[in-house]
Amino acid sequence: MSYSNTATTTKTYSVVDIENVMRRVTADFVMIASSTGAVSEQEARDWAHDVEVLAKKGYLRMVDLTLLSYGIEKRATQYTVNTESGELTMSRPGGVLWPKVPGATLRIILSYTKDYDADAKEKTKKQLKYGWTPTNADTLHKSLTVGQGRDYSSNAYGVQRKDFSI
Repeated sequence: MSYSNTATTTKTYSVVDIENVMRRVTADFVMIASSTGAVSEQEARDWAHDVEVLAKKGYLRMVDLTLLSYGIEKRATQYTVNTESGELTMSRPGGVLWPKVPGATLRIILSYTKDYDADAKEKTKKQLKYGWTPTNADTLHKSLTVGQGRDYSSNAYGVQRKDFSI
């Protein structure tokens, strides 16, 4: 005798869920910009705008934000999209009051899903504030130590934040 069983699960999230999560990411970006003085708070908000646009369309996979002092990594944080975030716990934004360092620059790198093809890029271009360009920058942060991050989630949409420091 043989038995068969079929099960289907659906995890859903809405645009509002993405907006809720992106508000927390935006707060982090603004705190980092303000504490380091490396970019204006408006520039950080503009980055967050583009991140949210890409997230809403399902094109965002990861964001890497790195503080450099004369080209040397001092801090970094990575936000990895998780569309099954029922497993994540909700955290408040924070823990990203980074130091002011000499020769400070902030580098932001976006990684995309496979759906962000040439056609998607063309359709999305007018909604973005920046013309994002390819890079070969290393985002492994081998010179930094990984610390405790935070999770931001709303229903089945979330991001896992991983923090790196000296």
